[in-house]
Amino acid sequence: MTATATIVPADSRHSDTAGIQPQQRSNDSRQASDGLAPERGSRACSGEAQRQYMRALERANEVRMARAELKRKVAAGTVDVAQIVVNCPWEAESMAVADLLTSQRRWGQTRCRKLLARVPMSERKTLGSMTDRQRSTLVRLLAEAGACELTGELTASLDVGSLALA
Repeated sequence: MTATATIVPADSRHSDTAGIQPQQRSNDSRQASDGLAPERGSRACSGEAQRQYMRALERANEVRMARAELKRKVAAGTVDVAQIVVNCPWEAESMAVADLLTSQRRWGQTRCRKLLARVPMSERKTLGSMTDRQRSTLVRLLAEAGACELTGELTASLDVGSLALA
């Protein structure tokens, strides 16, 4: 027996080719063409689903662009990380704390991990889900690390958060 005799030809009559049954394939296509499948309803859902998908995509791009701009401002030093932690603007709500901290100059993963281990807080914790106590603790640790200065406005907003906890 030669090698060519053992090769199965790529013919649709062979039902053992890749486990696909030709009858099943033709039945499925026949059902769709017979009108048994609700094509009209699926087109309407498909159109609405497509519009919803596009809106979600636009929103995701908007958040990504705003977040990138925020990170650039933090890296340039024009925006203080502590202000972002306290105020939590809309673009930073779903942002991970580690992403914000590492966008500062001279802040890498190691420095970020060491700081967050003192809170204790996960690196993947989002800014929007932080409690007031976590925010105030993080800002105080950032001030100790020299990453920000506790201004009068920032201290007042931290005190308000601490009073709410008492």
